[in-house]
Amino acid sequence: MVLSIWPLLQKKGRPFWRIAIVKTARSIDIPALTLDRRSRVPLHLQIYERLRAAVLTGALRRGARLPATRALAAELGLSRATVLAAYEQLLAEGYLESRVGAGTRVARQLPESALHAPSSSRRARSQPLSAISPRTIATRGKRMAEDKFGPELRTAPRQWRVPFRVAVPALDSVPFQIWSRLLSRHIRHASPEILDYRDGRGLKRLRVAIAGHLSVSRGVRCTADQVLITAGAQSAIDLAVRVLLDPGDAAVIENPSHLGIRGALKGAGATIVPAPVDREGLVLSGRHAPPTGTRLVFVTPSNQFPLAVTMSLPRRLALLDWAARANAWILEDDYDSEFRFAGRPIEALQALDHANRVLYIGSFSKVLYPGLRLGYLVVPSDLIDTFAAARRFIDVHPPVVFQAALADFIAAGHFGRHLRRMRVLYGERGQVLKDAVDRHLAGAIAMERPQAGLHAIGWLPQTADDSLVSRLAAEQGIEARPLSLYAIGRIKPGLVLGFASVPPQEIEKGVRTLARVLDGVTQRRRPPQVDIPGPAF
Repeated sequence: MVLSIWPLLQKKGRPFWRIAIVKTARSIDIPALTLDRRSRVPLHLQIYERLRAAVLTGALRRGARLPATRALAAELGLSRATVLAAYEQLLAEGYLESRVGAGTRVARQLPESALHAPSSSRRARSQPLSAISPRTIATRGKRMAEDKFGPELRTAPRQWRVPFRVAVPALDSVPFQIWSRLLSRHIRHASPEILDYRDGRGLKRLRVAIAGHLSVSRGVRCTADQVLITAGAQSAIDLAVRVLLDPGDAAVIENPSHLGIRGALKGAGATIVPAPVDREGLVLSGRHAPPTGTRLVFVTPSNQFPLAVTMSLPRRLALLDWAARANAWILEDDYDSEFRFAGRPIEALQALDHANRVLYIGSFSKVLYPGLRLGYLVVPSDLIDTFAAARRFIDVHPPVVFQAALADFIAAGHFGRHLRRMRVLYGERGQVLKDAVDRHLAGAIAMERPQAGLHAIGWLPQTADDSLVSRLAAEQGIEARPLSLYAIGRIKPGLVLGFASVPPQEIEKGVRTLARVLDGVTQRRRPPQVDIPGPAF
């Protein structure tokens, strides 16, 4: 049996090759055997991939003899070393076999053969895998995939400076020159501290820096040993839920709430119990009291997401008292707590906890940049070993080089200065948004001046469809997420409008665009009453 390869035709300047096995008059075409000399894929890998595919599909039958590397190289107009590299890879993986005097042939026993059960017929082999062996996933996986987070938010926008994007800071104001210098220093002078496996809780220097920062700025009572470094707040939420809950356990969440907690709870197989939010924060009294046996309550008390209200002191004390009596856990996500525009930031719920029922979560995604993917979880002292062990089974620890650079960034005072600058900047941008809404959207949207955080709620008339408004705004390049996206059940319509990531002129332009969108879907009327939905929604 002889195999020959020759140029069949020219297609867009590239040769299209044909393989023929000369045994009878019949030849076998492999259209995929096309070498693209402009591709970033090396030519030897292209040859390897084409020949491997031909072997697996049966176009090159088992035992078929391949041309010598020198002859094939001449046919393809390549160096022999290129073809030889492809052959050697195929030989190493068991697709080809070579014997002195017998040349190089397709292996009679292919490596993939052991991976598949023998099929009963050629027709069965041609069926898609899903038709032969239906794929099944766990119920929890299906619940996570069906959440609204998937289709609406899976793909990030191509541009970060999109008006009203939520949870995106002013990336053009991050001191990247300082950050890149610190990061480059650790990369250039990599030490065993950076290169080796570390404590699953994270780099000690960073944990010490975070514990010190939290003590001063948030009133959090902890040592460095209680701090675990995570890949952002979502990683901390997922870790806490995995450790604290069994499938079927009841967990109370704010309604509306951010989608990450819902996904984590679904992944853990927990029973989600939504509780309403009013002007004083989470409501857990009367008919909204936690069910008997509730194991966990998730709250964002400093700046509730998405309603941007602060939990009152009486509500905080009542929640802590309930958790102590019920032997339950409180998962506190201190969302956007650093950015309060009037007065000193309110101390964390954890600072009031004397029964060690609160686990505290923070992140650097909003205070620096989301791509950093570093956050932290502060656990009670008696849970340190349990969480440290569980942490290592998930992903061991985040990249150490970023942890080292961040520890230096905090220790040198850059972090504190950046927070102070951003607090002023975001306060100004929040006021710009409020003023622009009053000028251009009076009668269509009602909004209170943001007191904290990176977004505000624009309340729509009761009869409005916030999902429709959001879709129409997206067509005009505006990201105005509907409040209903974050709710379980009915909620007063509104739009979640981020103001941190774009400069004032872009905020003004975005509001004017949003006004044109609303002109097309709702008739102008008196401003709706600004009233955060209470238990009745």
